[in-house]
Amino acid sequence: MGQIELWLAIVLIVAALALGGVFGVIMFRKGIESRKKNAEAQFESAEKEAARIVSEAKEKAATAKKTALLEAKEESYKLKENAEKEISKLRSDAEREIKERRAELTKSERRLTQKEENLDRKTDKIERLEESLNAKNENAKRRLAEAESLRDQQQAQLEEISGYTSDQAKELLLQQLDGELTHEKAVKILAYEQKLKDECDDKARSVIALAISRLASETVSELTVSVVPLPNDEMKGRIIGREGRNIRTLEQLTGVDLIIDDTPEAITLSSQDRVRREIARIALEKLIQDGRIHPTRIEETVEKARREVEQKIKREGERACLETNVNGLSPELVKLLGRLYFRTSYSQNVLIHSIEVAHLAGIMASELGVDAAVARRAGLLHDIGKALTHEIEGSHVAIGVEVCKKYKENPEVIHAVEAHHGDVECRTVIAALVQAADAVSAARPAARSENYESYIKRLEKLEEICTGYDGVDKSYAIQAGREIRILIKPEVVNDERMTVLARDIAHRIENEVEYPGQIKINLIRESRVVDYAK
Repeated sequence: MGQIELWLAIVLIVAALALGGVFGVIMFRKGIESRKKNAEAQFESAEKEAARIVSEAKEKAATAKKTALLEAKEESYKLKENAEKEISKLRSDAEREIKERRAELTKSERRLTQKEENLDRKTDKIERLEESLNAKNENAKRRLAEAESLRDQQQAQLEEISGYTSDQAKELLLQQLDGELTHEKAVKILAYEQKLKDECDDKARSVIALAISRLASETVSELTVSVVPLPNDEMKGRIIGREGRNIRTLEQLTGVDLIIDDTPEAITLSSQDRVRREIARIALEKLIQDGRIHPTRIEETVEKARREVEQKIKREGERACLETNVNGLSPELVKLLGRLYFRTSYSQNVLIHSIEVAHLAGIMASELGVDAAVARRAGLLHDIGKALTHEIEGSHVAIGVEVCKKYKENPEVIHAVEAHHGDVECRTVIAALVQAADAVSAARPAARSENYESYIKRLEKLEEICTGYDGVDKSYAIQAGREIRILIKPEVVNDERMTVLARDIAHRIENEVEYPGQIKINLIRESRVVDYAK
């Protein structure tokens, strides 16, 4: 029973499935047909809608076309009206301008007509005047002929009465007149010359006196020694050093003679060269202040002192330019001016003298109405060659001219430098003023000392002779010129040749230099070996 029921159940299920499939197929077909009908209906409605939309679009396009045509026609009508208005306006303007031009032409024609009438009247008047002048001219010629004939008759009568011809009478009168005029001219010329000379002398004295009174400068007397104070006498021994090595090193490096005598707490530095003396003074003061005094430290300090002196030279040059109101100088010229601070001429400081000359020339130029700025510039630079006389051969005038030409100075300044000692004739007022200012500055009381200058030149000549030999590094004249200290290049001159070199230098000094007493020739040859521990 159980199997039969199972089979029945299976059969029923199969039958149900078969019926369901048939029913499903039928329903599927009906659904397809229904969907097909719906699709056809939708298609028909879509076609109708599309037709409706197309018809509406055509109607709108036609309406828009009509509207656009109407607007275009209206715009064209407006443009046409505007163009007609503009044309009418231009036409009216042109007609108005033409009327104005015609009116102006009419006025011009009337004016020209009036001018022609005036010219015609003037021409007629000139013609009448010419006729009158011609008549008067003929009358004048006739009268002149009559006067000439009367003159000839009178001249013939005078010649007959005096016994002289006309030419002889003229010559006699001219001779008499010339004699009288020559005497009068000589008297007048002498009077004018004396008057001009007196006026020029008075004017020159007045200008120079005014310039001198307005320039108050101090009298400076240059010395050859400087005194360095010491904190105590014990410092003298430290400066001398063991076996004199410290003082010997300092003297060799600076070329200055250190005098350590019985003067308490002071050391005297002696040298004719102020630059060397200043370097030695600064270096010695630094060493005393530092307290470490030995050869290596001395070399470093001397080098620093040299740099300080170079800076001071630059500052002095700038100060001179500022004090004299001279602008635009080349930096090299400013340095050369600073070097003049350490130069003397017959014991007169050359830089102070140049500043004096600049002020005097500027004051006198202002009084005479000449360019004071150029005069001050020429006065400041007139002795610029003295900054190089110990380096370049030639007079300081020639050197100064070359230096000013090198740095493109004003031609008037160059001429003033060239003419300030009368080497060439003064061609400008400024050159004459600089020459006068130079003479005034040098001629004032206690300004210069001839003996001191000769002494300085002798020392410079000694050093120049020694440095001219091959193998000489440096030379210093010390002890007031009684000793010349010469530093030898050890790699060039050996010990044997030193004796020969010393004798040659001594013979040349004897032949070329005039000096009192005797001069000691001291040659120093020092060998050094330098190495570095790394």
